[in-house]
Amino acid sequence: MAQPGGRVGARTATGERARSSSSLRLPRLVLFDRDGTLLHDVPYNGNPDRVEPVPGAAEALGRLRERGIATGIVSNQSGVARGLLTRDDVEAVGARIDQLLGPFDTWQYCPHAADDGCGCRKPAPGMVLAAAAEVGVPPRECAVVGDIGSDVSAALAAGARPILVPTTVTRAEEVAAAPEVARDLGEAVDLLLGERR
Repeated sequence: MAQPGGRVGARTATGERARSSSSLRLPRLVLFDRDGTLLHDVPYNGNPDRVEPVPGAAEALGRLRERGIATGIVSNQSGVARGLLTRDDVEAVGARIDQLLGPFDTWQYCPHAADDGCGCRKPAPGMVLAAAAEVGVPPRECAVVGDIGSDVSAALAAGARPILVPTTVTRAEEVAAAPEVARDLGEAVDLLLGERR
């Protein structure tokens, strides 16, 4: 699992807007937010036993991998800076996610708090850029799937394609501002692959 600034270890849609020509190409790398997008959100989770993928997560990832598209995770983990989690906790949860949903081509997480002023914490683009560099894909050939506005903002700042999959925590203004919105992960993959179900 990697983080910007240092290696931690080896390792017709609802609300759809008009798509640019760049969004019509298949992405080479799709990055997912972790908590609330691929997993049911357990705040500051450091317990691998509490990892529970959302419905359709494994299928969505499998469809991308079958097309030769790389996958990765970009996740804010401010619990590390707040002393609620250790890096080892984040790694242990990551290992469990790999067992259930992997393998991922890149793992990036930001251990900083919101007021640390880092360049990796979403909505900053640092993790997206680092993931793209690690996989060897230009950011413009990446997509980011997440559940809140900071995921969308990080993608746009990096030059990647954002797709918002709203949950109960997503604000109405975040949905309104998102270039593309999907009802669930399956529909997000439909958009990325240019498919309709």
